[in-house]
Amino acid sequence: MDCTAAKVASVRNMAVAAALLHLLLMSFTANAAVYKVGDSAGWTTIGNIDYKQWAATKDFRLSDVIVFEYNPQFHNVMQVSHAAYKACNASSPITTHTTGNDSISITRHGHYFFLCGVPGHCQSGQKVDIHVVRSSSSSMAPSPSVSVASSPEHPVASAVSPGPSSAAAAVTPLDPLKGLLTITVAAMLAFLFASRCLM
Repeated sequence: MDCTAAKVASVRNMAVAAALLHLLLMSFTANAAVYKVGDSAGWTTIGNIDYKQWAATKDFRLSDVIVFEYNPQFHNVMQVSHAAYKACNASSPITTHTTGNDSISITRHGHYFFLCGVPGHCQSGQKVDIHVVRSSSSSMAPSPSVSVASSPEHPVASAVSPGPSSAAAAVTPLDPLKGLLTITVAAMLAFLFASRCLM
């Protein structure tokens, strides 16, 4: 049986919708980067890593992902208030991460204060201030779709665990997924077109 004009139009409409969805996804993820805290050293007290200096060389933006890689037998990651960060006080964390491969998505502007809650580690420098500034280019980034209770002093970052284990300091995490999505959409459209034509 031949494909009718209606079937062809239907497939064409699906293709346009899929292409628009793909472009929308690309626009929301184009600027996202993954930052591994401490780069190749990771989250540790060994080697006198200067996490303040590490963070100062980064341009954190909305949708970026901060990855903490560490040995969970010896370390953890706690998001804390500014006062707790300055005092190395881990008694009332906002969130605690303990997997050894924690990925934390940046969902709003401001400071995100993290420290290791193991006694003595913060005092020896195992703490980092992730500062996400407002800029003209980051204002184009999508707003978070989930409301999280927080205050300007200590916004809550959303956690995604376990996370990517990229050794690169900053990579665009979704580039391979964009290509995979394009191939998947094309394959689905080819399947739909072929199956409708065979009916």
